[in-house]
Amino acid sequence: MKNIIIISVKQRQNVAASVQEVLTEFGCLIKTRLGITDSSVDKCSQTGLIILEFIGSKKEINSMTKKLTKIKGVKVKPVSI
Repeated sequence: MKNIIIISVKQRQNVAASVQEVLTEFGCLIKTRLGITDSSVDKCSQTGLIILEFIGSKKEINSMTKKLTKIKGVKVKPVSI
């Protein structure tokens, strides 16, 4: 089974450091990370998606999810496939 976590970030420039701090805390349990924004050459997007393949336990997924959802403008959706 694969544990995928989808993170939606609003006001990216304001919360990126807080999100990165949580992801760093759980970094050893993140197998794959993909970041997607709508940025262009002349515009920096304020929203983004982060897709993670997480190899930790359900307890660790829940812990990371709780910490991320405490950040204003961040939504998290864990998916197991």
